[in-house]
Amino acid sequence: MSHLTEFQTFLLLSILKIVVVLVITLTAVAYTVLLERKVLGRMQNRWGPSRVGPFGLLQPLADGIKLFLKEDLMPLAAEKPLFVLAPIIALTCALISIAVVPFGAVTHVTANGISVDMGTIADINIGLLVILGITSIGVYGIALSGWSSNNKFALLGSLRATSQMISYELALGLSLVGVVLRAGSLRLRDIVASQSGHGALSWNIFGGFQIVAFFIYLMAAYAETNRAPFDLPEAESELVAGYHTEYSSMKFAMFFMAEYANMITVACVATLLFLGGPTSPFGNLLPTPSNVVIAAILPIFWFVIKVLAFLLLYIWVRATVPRFRYDQLMAFGWKFLLPVAILNIIATSLVLALRG
Repeated sequence: MSHLTEFQTFLLLSILKIVVVLVITLTAVAYTVLLERKVLGRMQNRWGPSRVGPFGLLQPLADGIKLFLKEDLMPLAAEKPLFVLAPIIALTCALISIAVVPFGAVTHVTANGISVDMGTIADINIGLLVILGITSIGVYGIALSGWSSNNKFALLGSLRATSQMISYELALGLSLVGVVLRAGSLRLRDIVASQSGHGALSWNIFGGFQIVAFFIYLMAAYAETNRAPFDLPEAESELVAGYHTEYSSMKFAMFFMAEYANMITVACVATLLFLGGPTSPFGNLLPTPSNVVIAAILPIFWFVIKVLAFLLLYIWVRATVPRFRYDQLMAFGWKFLLPVAILNIIATSLVLALRG
């Protein structure tokens, strides 16, 4: 790379990071769908996908080919530009937020005099605000999809989703204030660093006494991602399929991918804010590996294990908890989660003030 300028080197390494993370994320989205179908199958005493490839491992590829080859229908009365734009907004916002997630330890790669951290795409001081901001924009994709379809069922589904996501964003945002107060920073690496030292006992969910905040975050995350038991926007018995009723082929697939990408984002944020991020649950009990490659891979391993455990919890809840009524959903958010989140902020502030 000696013939490249410093800017070209930085740009090349940044593009490499983006491509690798994007490919891994899209692959994870596909296999999260397979994981859910297999786990739900086991919980319901059936096999799940098992015919395409060994143990059904090629099922995501078969599903992708099927969706890609399906006829792309366009309703005659639809608002065509917005109808096409809606799934693009939903998927784009779901994928962009991964950019600020530190999925491993700080790993600098030096080339042509430029040192780049390969443990995250963009390490910025307000990473948490960026994630909250980008994911909140995703609601526009859902709202536009229902309105532009010119279908009453789709419109009702998009209105439900919009009001649900806006309502639960308040509780979700407030549940994170206690974590920010403890870390004294909105930078995700600083929040992870504030939980290091004694393993799981240093994590915010245990040592930080933010288990109430974690519960609020968990409930709000289910509602934000329109997942059971809060999957009211897609209530098949009432709304056919909700906001994406009129979508087919790859446009429908983009909504499908956006939902699972949001699940992964929510799991990553929960891991960073409450479960110590890529730090080991054993803390200083295990010696630091002398091998540089193992030392770089081990934090990524712990991060992936925690994210996977959170996704399994998602699936477990879907298999066991029945769907709420819409009035119960809104009452739970406004009358229970929101007041408890405010009380958690007050309690955390008092504890930190007394300690200080």
